[in-house]
Amino acid sequence: MAISRTLLIPLIVACALFMEQIDSTVIATSLPVLAVDMGVDPVALKLALTAYMVSLAVFIPISGWMADRFGARTVFRSAIGVFMLGSILCGICVTMPQFVAARFFQGIGGAMMVPVGRLVVLRSVQKSELVKALSYLTMPAMLGPVLGPPLGGFITTYFHWRWIFFINIPISILGVYLATRFIDNLKAESVKPLDWVGFVLSAAGCSLLMLGLATTGRHMISGEASTACMAIGALSLMTYVWHARRTPYPLIDLRLLQVRTLQISLISGSLFRVGIGALPFLLPLMLQIGFGFTAFHSGLLTCASAFGAVFVKTIAARILKRFGFRRVMVMNAIVGAAVTGAVGAFGPTTPVALMFGVLLFGGCFRSIQFTSANALAYADIGTKDMSQATSIASVAQQLSIGLGVTIAGLALQATMDLQGTAKLTSHDFWPAFLVVAAISASSVFVNMRLVPGDGAELAGRKPKVANQAA
Repeated sequence: MAISRTLLIPLIVACALFMEQIDSTVIATSLPVLAVDMGVDPVALKLALTAYMVSLAVFIPISGWMADRFGARTVFRSAIGVFMLGSILCGICVTMPQFVAARFFQGIGGAMMVPVGRLVVLRSVQKSELVKALSYLTMPAMLGPVLGPPLGGFITTYFHWRWIFFINIPISILGVYLATRFIDNLKAESVKPLDWVGFVLSAAGCSLLMLGLATTGRHMISGEASTACMAIGALSLMTYVWHARRTPYPLIDLRLLQVRTLQISLISGSLFRVGIGALPFLLPLMLQIGFGFTAFHSGLLTCASAFGAVFVKTIAARILKRFGFRRVMVMNAIVGAAVTGAVGAFGPTTPVALMFGVLLFGGCFRSIQFTSANALAYADIGTKDMSQATSIASVAQQLSIGLGVTIAGLALQATMDLQGTAKLTSHDFWPAFLVVAAISASSVFVNMRLVPGDGAELAGRKPKVANQAA
């Protein structure tokens, strides 16, 4: 019996999204082994995680324009090809600079693949079947973080870390074939001009600023070069702000930040994600280098947070309806940050069951916080501004996660310098966990700006009365 279009196209897109989700989580478990093979400090490999996140932040805002201009199938298929080529480059790298560059290139494919894949589904499926189709796309987001860490650990422990990237090759080839055969090359009837100046300014600003921050501490480039990158990046971003106010079609419309609920969602969500973004970087290093776990055992433990997140997704809507955005986001920020700090108290003798339980518990609260912040961003956004709001939210999410990894790496380096140790030990991690936990906890003060009625319509508590302006 033929497979319906409602099922087939979402499953093709879901497979590509699943590959991207797996790849973004699988590498963290392998960082200690990667560091040994490349002869670098494990902390230095924070650049590999940061480079991928920055690439997503840079290229996601132009993905919609690319699909409108060249066709959704063309861009989606090309994105898979770029992602595959980036995976091959990652798999054959022998030095850290090569690996960081390959991860950035791979991120270009990921940045196009995810939003354009969703766009393919939206444009290819009838509205009456859209909810069913979109439900298939939730599977990669839920399963990727669960399967990624143990899969990466298994491959690293029993095979070789390079196979983490090479397994993407057959999946990508199949994805390109299926997209070519079953997905129509739909284009927009009219396409607004792309803000090329804004793209160059934002790309240079995000990339150079994050590169400068991530290389601080004698990694890859000199201190003077790091400072220069930060200065040029900050200047580029300030210039973009000036430019965006004067162009009719800005790449990222910063005027939307005047909407109070979007503003609160972005600031509080970014602060909270700094701590959560650091966890996949810090935890595998602590378990493997500090406690002597294998990569596989480390991956099995690391995925506990994702299990908690999957479980709580089923009740998040009911929690928001019962308590409202303000109470949920204030309390969750406190508990989530506290659990992140508690992870830093783990030691080599801590029972594995206790560690798993703490990570599972923390994953539940962090999932609710992410769901709440993501939903609140659209509470007072009109239909015509949804695309721009999505771009702003996506850029903020990726940059805050990358910043969390960078800050965690700097905290580890500072602890090692203060203790005069040349290599990481189990005692070097707790200050880093406390630093990122404190940053996450600071989101409480932003969330307290919410009023009980904010997001009430989204939470299903009562009809919306009026927009909350800045």
